[in-house]
Amino acid sequence: MEAMIKKFQQRFRKVREEMNRWDELQSLFVLQFRNASSIIERLQALQDSKNYGNLNGVSGIKDAVLMKQMESLQNIFLSMAKTLEEFHGITLSLGKIHRDGRQMVKGGTNRLTEKQLQLRIGIKPTLAYCLDGLMTLHEMYQSEYNLKVSLFSALSAVTLKPNLGDLNAIQQFLVDQPNIPMEEVQFMFDIIFAEDTT
Repeated sequence: MEAMIKKFQQRFRKVREEMNRWDELQSLFVLQFRNASSIIERLQALQDSKNYGNLNGVSGIKDAVLMKQMESLQNIFLSMAKTLEEFHGITLSLGKIHRDGRQMVKGGTNRLTEKQLQLRIGIKPTLAYCLDGLMTLHEMYQSEYNLKVSLFSALSAVTLKPNLGDLNAIQQFLVDQPNIPMEEVQFMFDIIFAEDTT
């Protein structure tokens, strides 16, 4: 049983690596979002000739500036889509870690009973707790990924009819990561590694 717990701890170490990568991507995605928002906010002003003042005398200036801003926005959207693919890769990895853990306790010739899954050795967590923890983490990050995809779609839609209030609301959702209560995640890791000093 203790050997199985150690295998779960290895899986949780991999989860922690994926979570650290997620945090890096989150910072990048928020930065990309803010850059896109800045351009979207400017688009309306850039479409009004009055805002060009003396530059109106330069032939095609308004169209050139608008085209350049739209190109920049398109590049940011492409970067955001790539970042979303990396988020998705993390959710797939977390799903695989959970499936592997489930297979470890429920598959093969050494299939564990429900009683064995609930058995506690000292202060170490039960195997059921480990398995539930992996499932919970996967579900949290999957939900957060789905939210990010929705927010990205909303940002694309707002581009057509810019609204500062909508942009701010979308950004707040993105920054908050509402589906990942970090104190709950930390508590889970504290239990998993209760005696682990490595």
